[in-house]
Amino acid sequence: MAPPAGSEDERVELALAMLLRAGVIVAAMLVLAGGLLHLIQHGGQHPDYQHFAGEPGELQQPGRILALALRGSPEGLIQLGVLVLLATPVLRVAFSLIAFARERDRTYVVLTSVVLLVLVLSLAGV
Repeated sequence: MAPPAGSEDERVELALAMLLRAGVIVAAMLVLAGGLLHLIQHGGQHPDYQHFAGEPGELQQPGRILALALRGSPEGLIQLGVLVLLATPVLRVAFSLIAFARERDRTYVVLTSVVLLVLVLSLAGV
C-alpha cells in the first residue's frame, strides 16, 4: 500500500529519486563534456593499440581529478563524471541513513550504517 499523499515517506522517496536523477544527469554531462573536448583536442590522433598505458597518477586521486576538471582537462572531466556516478548511490545510502535516524527506526539505521560502511570501505580499497 502506498503511503498517504504528502507523508514523510513520500517526501523522502521523492528526494531520493531526485538525488539519483541529478547524480546521473550531472555525471553524464561531465563525461559528455570531457568526451567532446577530448575529441576536439585529440580526435585526429590514431590510438596505439599495441601498448597499454594505464591512467596517470593524477587521474587516480579525487583531489587531483577535481583540480584537472576545474582547469578544463578532458580526462579530468571524464574521471570526475565517473566519480560523481560512483558517489551517487553512496549519497543515496547516506541520505537514507539520515531519514531512518529522523524516524528513529533503529533497525534500519543499523542496517543502513552497515551498508554505508561496506560501500565506503570498498571504494577506499580496504
